[in-house]
Amino acid sequence: MKKQKIKAVFGILWLLATCSFGQQQINLSDQFQNKKVKAINRNISVYGDLKNAIEMDAKNTDGLGILEGIEFGQGIIEVELLGENNPGKSFIGIAFNIQNDQTYEAIYFRPFNFVAKEQTRKAHMVQYIYHPEFTWRKLREENTGEFENEIKTPPNPNDWFKATLKIDDDKVQVYVNNIPEPVLVVDRLTSIKSKTIGIWTGFGSSGRFRNMTLKKR
Repeated sequence: MKKQKIKAVFGILWLLATCSFGQQQINLSDQFQNKKVKAINRNISVYGDLKNAIEMDAKNTDGLGILEGIEFGQGIIEVELLGENNPGKSFIGIAFNIQNDQTYEAIYFRPFNFVAKEQTRKAHMVQYIYHPEFTWRKLREENTGEFENEIKTPPNPNDWFKATLKIDDDKVQVYVNNIPEPVLVVDRLTSIKSKTIGIWTGFGSSGRFRNMTLKKR
Protein backbone atom coordinates (compact mmCIF):
# COMPACT_ATOMS: atom_id res chain seq x y z
CA MET A 1 0.00 0.00 0.00
CA LYS A 2 2.82 2.41 0.90
CA LYS A 3 4.57 1.73 -2.43
CA GLN A 4 1.33 2.43 -4.30
CA LYS A 5 0.92 5.76 -2.50
CA ILE A 6 4.51 6.73 -3.31
CA LYS A 7 3.95 5.87 -6.99
CA ALA A 8 0.74 7.92 -7.00
CA VAL A 9 2.52 10.94 -5.49
CA PHE A 10 5.33 10.76 -8.06
CA GLY A 11 2.74 10.43 -10.83
CA ILE A 12 0.91 13.54 -9.67
CA LEU A 13 4.16 15.50 -9.35
CA TRP A 14 5.14 14.48 -12.88
CA LEU A 15 1.79 15.59 -14.26
CA LEU A 16 2.05 18.93 -12.46
CA ALA A 17 5.58 19.43 -13.72
CA THR A 18 4.46 19.10 -17.32
CA CYS A 19 2.27 22.18 -16.95
CA SER A 20 5.41 24.15 -17.80
CA PHE A 21 5.91 22.20 -21.02
CA GLY A 22 4.73 23.50 -24.37
CA GLN A 23 0.95 23.09 -24.30
CA GLN A 24 -1.29 22.86 -27.37
CA GLN A 25 -5.09 22.77 -27.31
CA ILE A 26 -6.62 20.97 -30.30
CA ASN A 27 -10.23 21.50 -31.36
CA LEU A 28 -10.77 18.24 -33.21
CA SER A 29 -13.86 19.55 -35.00
CA ASP A 30 -11.87 22.50 -36.38
CA GLN A 31 -9.03 20.14 -37.29
CA PHE A 32 -11.47 17.98 -39.25
CA GLN A 33 -13.26 20.86 -40.98
CA ASN A 34 -9.90 22.29 -42.03
CA LYS A 35 -9.22 18.92 -43.72
CA LYS A 36 -6.40 18.11 -41.30
CA VAL A 37 -7.65 14.68 -40.23
CA LYS A 38 -6.65 11.88 -42.59
CA ALA A 39 -9.15 9.03 -42.32
CA ILE A 40 -7.81 5.48 -42.66
CA ASN A 41 -10.48 2.72 -43.00
CA ARG A 42 -13.12 5.04 -41.53
CA ASN A 43 -15.51 7.88 -42.26
CA ILE A 44 -15.08 10.81 -39.90
CA SER A 45 -17.63 13.55 -39.18
CA VAL A 46 -18.48 16.26 -36.66
CA TYR A 47 -20.30 14.62 -33.74
CA GLY A 48 -23.90 15.77 -33.42
CA ASP A 49 -24.31 19.42 -32.43
CA LEU A 50 -21.01 19.54 -30.56
CA LYS A 51 -18.59 22.05 -32.03
CA ASN A 52 -15.51 20.43 -30.54
CA ALA A 53 -16.09 16.69 -31.09
CA ILE A 54 -15.67 14.31 -34.00
CA GLU A 55 -16.87 10.77 -34.64
CA MET A 56 -15.42 7.78 -36.45
CA ASP A 57 -17.89 5.27 -37.85
CA ALA A 58 -17.65 1.49 -37.45
CA LYS A 59 -16.11 -0.84 -40.04
CA ASN A 60 -14.76 -4.36 -39.86
CA THR A 61 -11.13 -3.35 -39.53
CA ASP A 62 -9.07 -1.05 -37.33
CA GLY A 63 -9.38 2.66 -38.12
CA LEU A 64 -7.19 5.74 -37.79
CA GLY A 65 -7.73 9.46 -37.96
CA ILE A 66 -4.24 10.91 -38.43
CA LEU A 67 -3.90 14.49 -37.16
CA GLU A 68 -1.99 16.23 -39.94
CA GLY A 69 0.22 19.22 -39.17
CA ILE A 70 0.55 18.25 -35.50
CA GLU A 71 3.75 16.87 -34.02
CA PHE A 72 4.05 15.03 -30.73
CA GLY A 73 6.94 12.89 -29.52
CA GLN A 74 7.10 12.75 -25.73
CA GLY A 75 5.01 14.32 -22.98
CA ILE A 76 1.31 14.06 -22.21
CA ILE A 77 -1.76 13.55 -24.38
CA GLU A 78 -5.10 14.35 -22.75
CA VAL A 79 -8.35 13.58 -24.56
CA GLU A 80 -11.97 12.82 -23.79
CA LEU A 81 -13.40 9.65 -25.30
CA LEU A 82 -16.90 8.27 -25.73
CA GLY A 83 -17.43 4.61 -26.55
CA GLU A 84 -20.43 2.46 -25.65
CA ASN A 85 -21.52 -0.55 -23.65
CA ASN A 86 -21.61 -2.81 -26.69
CA PRO A 87 -19.71 -6.06 -25.98
CA GLY A 88 -17.02 -6.78 -28.53
CA LYS A 89 -17.81 -3.63 -30.53
CA SER A 90 -16.35 -0.69 -28.64
CA PHE A 91 -12.58 -0.20 -28.84
CA ILE A 92 -11.47 3.42 -28.64
CA GLY A 93 -8.17 5.17 -28.05
CA ILE A 94 -5.18 7.14 -29.30
CA ALA A 95 -2.44 6.07 -31.72
CA PHE A 96 1.05 7.54 -31.56
CA ASN A 97 4.45 6.99 -33.14
CA ILE A 98 2.59 6.41 -36.39
CA GLN A 99 5.00 5.19 -39.08
CA ASN A 100 2.38 4.49 -41.74
CA ASP A 101 -1.24 3.38 -42.02
CA GLN A 102 -0.51 -0.01 -40.44
CA THR A 103 2.49 0.59 -38.16
CA TYR A 104 1.92 2.47 -34.92
CA GLU A 105 1.58 2.22 -31.15
CA ALA A 106 -1.76 2.77 -29.44
CA ILE A 107 -3.46 2.86 -26.09
CA TYR A 108 -7.12 1.96 -26.21
CA PHE A 109 -10.05 1.10 -23.97
CA ARG A 110 -12.83 -1.48 -24.04
CA PRO A 111 -15.74 0.46 -22.45
CA PHE A 112 -18.03 -2.58 -22.50
CA ASN A 113 -15.67 -4.19 -19.99
CA PHE A 114 -16.04 -1.24 -17.58
CA VAL A 115 -19.16 -2.97 -16.21
CA ALA A 116 -17.90 -6.56 -16.51
CA LYS A 117 -18.57 -8.96 -13.63
CA GLU A 118 -16.11 -11.68 -14.65
CA GLN A 119 -12.52 -11.07 -13.57
CA THR A 120 -11.20 -12.26 -16.92
CA ARG A 121 -13.09 -9.42 -18.64
CA LYS A 122 -12.28 -6.85 -15.96
CA ALA A 123 -8.59 -7.42 -16.65
CA HIS A 124 -9.09 -6.30 -20.26
CA MET A 125 -10.32 -2.71 -19.79
CA VAL A 126 -7.25 -0.85 -21.08
CA GLN A 127 -4.70 -2.10 -23.63
CA TYR A 128 -1.36 -1.21 -25.25
CA ILE A 129 -0.52 -2.47 -28.76
CA TYR A 130 2.20 -1.99 -31.35
CA HIS A 131 0.85 -2.91 -34.77
CA PRO A 132 1.24 -4.82 -36.92
CA GLU A 133 3.51 -7.19 -34.97
CA PHE A 134 2.24 -6.93 -31.42
CA THR A 135 -1.52 -7.23 -31.60
CA TRP A 136 -3.68 -7.57 -28.49
CA ARG A 137 -4.05 -11.28 -29.18
CA LYS A 138 -0.31 -11.90 -29.45
CA LEU A 139 0.42 -9.86 -26.32
CA ARG A 140 -2.31 -11.59 -24.33
CA GLU A 141 -1.11 -15.03 -25.36
CA GLU A 142 2.61 -14.41 -24.88
CA ASN A 143 2.68 -11.71 -22.16
CA THR A 144 -0.50 -12.28 -20.20
CA GLY A 145 -1.45 -9.34 -18.03
CA GLU A 146 1.58 -7.24 -18.99
CA PHE A 147 0.07 -4.95 -21.63
CA GLU A 148 -3.54 -4.67 -20.45
CA ASN A 149 -5.17 -4.05 -17.11
CA GLU A 150 -8.27 -3.47 -15.03
CA ILE A 151 -9.42 0.02 -14.01
CA LYS A 152 -10.34 -0.24 -10.33
CA THR A 153 -12.79 2.66 -10.53
CA PRO A 154 -13.99 2.42 -14.13
CA PRO A 155 -16.01 5.13 -15.89
CA ASN A 156 -19.58 4.71 -17.08
CA PRO A 157 -19.19 2.97 -20.48
CA ASN A 158 -21.85 5.21 -22.03
CA ASP A 159 -20.39 8.53 -20.81
CA TRP A 160 -17.44 10.67 -21.84
CA PHE A 161 -14.28 9.96 -19.86
CA LYS A 162 -10.85 11.54 -19.81
CA ALA A 163 -7.75 9.58 -20.77
CA THR A 164 -4.27 10.89 -20.02
CA LEU A 165 -1.27 9.26 -21.70
CA LYS A 166 2.18 10.03 -20.31
CA ILE A 167 4.58 8.99 -23.05
CA ASP A 168 8.31 8.76 -22.33
CA ASP A 169 11.10 7.46 -24.53
CA ASP A 170 10.70 3.88 -23.30
CA LYS A 171 7.53 3.80 -21.20
CA VAL A 172 3.82 4.71 -21.32
CA GLN A 173 1.64 5.44 -18.31
CA VAL A 174 -2.14 5.78 -18.60
CA TYR A 175 -4.46 7.69 -16.26
CA VAL A 176 -8.27 7.85 -16.32
CA ASN A 177 -10.42 10.73 -15.06
CA ASN A 178 -9.26 11.80 -11.59
CA ILE A 179 -7.74 8.48 -10.51
CA PRO A 180 -4.31 9.48 -9.10
CA GLU A 181 -2.56 6.18 -9.87
CA PRO A 182 -1.89 5.00 -13.43
CA VAL A 183 -4.30 2.33 -14.64
CA LEU A 184 -1.62 0.91 -16.95
CA VAL A 185 2.17 1.16 -17.09
CA VAL A 186 4.01 -0.55 -19.96
CA ASP A 187 7.42 -0.64 -21.58
CA ARG A 188 7.20 0.44 -25.20
CA LEU A 189 7.86 -2.31 -27.74
CA THR A 190 9.74 -0.24 -30.30
CA SER A 191 12.63 2.18 -30.46
CA ILE A 192 11.38 3.65 -33.74
CA LYS A 193 9.88 7.05 -33.09
CA SER A 194 7.80 9.40 -35.18
CA LYS A 195 5.89 12.51 -34.10
CA THR A 196 2.65 11.60 -35.83
CA ILE A 197 -0.42 10.89 -33.69
CA GLY A 198 -4.08 10.16 -34.34
CA ILE A 199 -7.39 8.91 -33.00
CA TRP A 200 -8.10 5.19 -33.20
CA THR A 201 -10.97 2.70 -33.11
CA GLY A 202 -10.85 -1.07 -33.40
CA PHE A 203 -12.64 -3.74 -35.41
CA GLY A 204 -16.39 -3.11 -35.70
CA SER A 205 -16.17 -0.07 -33.47
CA SER A 206 -17.18 3.58 -33.73
CA GLY A 207 -15.93 6.27 -31.36
CA ARG A 208 -16.20 9.91 -30.42
CA PHE A 209 -13.35 12.27 -29.42
CA ARG A 210 -13.05 15.80 -28.00
CA ASN A 211 -11.00 18.21 -25.85
CA MET A 212 -7.50 17.11 -26.80
CA THR A 213 -4.52 18.78 -25.15
CA LEU A 214 -0.86 18.05 -25.87
CA LYS A 215 1.83 18.88 -23.32
CA LYS A 216 5.08 18.38 -25.16
CA ARG A 217 8.48 17.75 -23.64
